[in-house]
Amino acid sequence: MSVKVVGAAAGLLLTTPAFAGWEPAKPVEIVVAAGAGGGASDQMARMMQAAIQKNNLMKQPMVVSLKGGASGAEALMYMKSSEGDPNKVLIAYSLIYMLPLSAKIPFNWRELTPVSVVALDQFVLWDNSAGPKTLKEFVAAAKAASSPFKMGGTGSKREDHVLTVFLEQKTGAKFSYLPYKSGGEAATQLVGNHTEANVNNPSENLEVWRAGQVRPLCVFDKERISYSTKVTETQSWADIPTCKEEGVDVQYLMLRAMFLPGKVTPEQQAFYIDLFHKVTQTTEYKEYMEKQALKPIFLTGKDMVQFLEEDDALNKSLMTEAGFVAK
Repeated sequence: MSVKVVGAAAGLLLTTPAFAGWEPAKPVEIVVAAGAGGGASDQMARMMQAAIQKNNLMKQPMVVSLKGGASGAEALMYMKSSEGDPNKVLIAYSLIYMLPLSAKIPFNWRELTPVSVVALDQFVLWDNSAGPKTLKEFVAAAKAASSPFKMGGTGSKREDHVLTVFLEQKTGAKFSYLPYKSGGEAATQLVGNHTEANVNNPSENLEVWRAGQVRPLCVFDKERISYSTKVTETQSWADIPTCKEEGVDVQYLMLRAMFLPGKVTPEQQAFYIDLFHKVTQTTEYKEYMEKQALKPIFLTGKDMVQFLEEDDALNKSLMTEAGFVAK
């Protein structure tokens, strides 16, 4: 089965409406569904905070609020309970689809106010640099192993786990999925040979790749990562083949989007659409996108809602097929 991402093309830039005079009168909370050191989500929130402050994009300061309790459910329920409050904005991930399915929490992203999709995450299959050199060799070694290969990840019944299940289904190899507290911990476990592989997104394995301790085998997308600047002495992100090129057609992209609570006004929504459009034009954002090897995209309004509906349906299909939906 081919795991596809549906929705608008990456890189689409829409005209953002001018906001009608409203602006925050007190500090704005950017809510992160992760704890301290929560990897990509925490880092992206702090990049936005810095870009907004440095470029004077908003009169009020933006404060990062970490709410990683109950695997991120704390952040979702906090936003749900903040109806009408325009001083809270959630930086959302595919968690918004997956967690309500796996944990049966009473949350639906449609209860919030969509602002903008600001990036998409590509995932990479990594092994230890002392391990197999290609995806074909890796699959053969996994099949020949006397016990399932250990696959490190960052959350049970989340993106990494789903990818592991579909890798099993596409290759016939068996994996034992081990969830860790962060992508950094998953990377450390791989370097120490405590696991055979992980499916970390690019930024989480960047430093250990640069140090020659891990090897990228393939990217879970229909196209390669676009950045061509050398990361190691010999390779750029763009040099990593897609998994499909290597004979395993598994594709998945993770959402990164901004939401306000429900029942805010159109003027308040428009202010934040304009704000985050400005953020995507800053040097801080562009440098962060390349450093983290993220896929650029900017969607708002009907295009964003259509993307979310299709992405939600895809994630529900994957979660159901993987057996991760709570009964």
